[in-house]
Amino acid sequence: MKKFKMLTTILFLLTSSLTTAACSGPAQKTLFFSKQAPEAIGPYSHGVRTGNLIFTSGQIPINPATGEIVSPDIRVQTKQALENLKNVLQAGGSDLDHVLKTTLYIKDMNDFSAINDVYGSYFKENCPARSCVEVSALPKGALIEIEAVALAKK
Repeated sequence: MKKFKMLTTILFLLTSSLTTAACSGPAQKTLFFSKQAPEAIGPYSHGVRTGNLIFTSGQIPINPATGEIVSPDIRVQTKQALENLKNVLQAGGSDLDHVLKTTLYIKDMNDFSAINDVYGSYFKENCPARSCVEVSALPKGALIEIEAVALAKK
């Protein structure tokens, strides 16, 4: 019942935000970047904030200091992608506790269990909604990419 109440609240806030943005004329958007996450490898921002919603670009397991994929191990890659996501969210005024939904793009669905183990260490309670999709390839040969939609912290 507690999870249902939280999900209902999240859906209400998301619907209210989208309705307000849609009905109040052109939405204001603010692009943001994190110095603690890898530089964007294309023409995009780390994230966009509009109202109290934050949308992140997908984060792959690049070490921000070296610009290289951290390891061929899916657990290590998942941890780095989540660390990068955490840093991007902080730059946008949010954190993992305020994430509403994540989307995971993974190279091999056989890695799902290992990914869940690491993911579960970052999202322990009040887990966000999530989609997980197997893809044929990811930038720089990554095995995982994670993006999120979050609420801004007050």
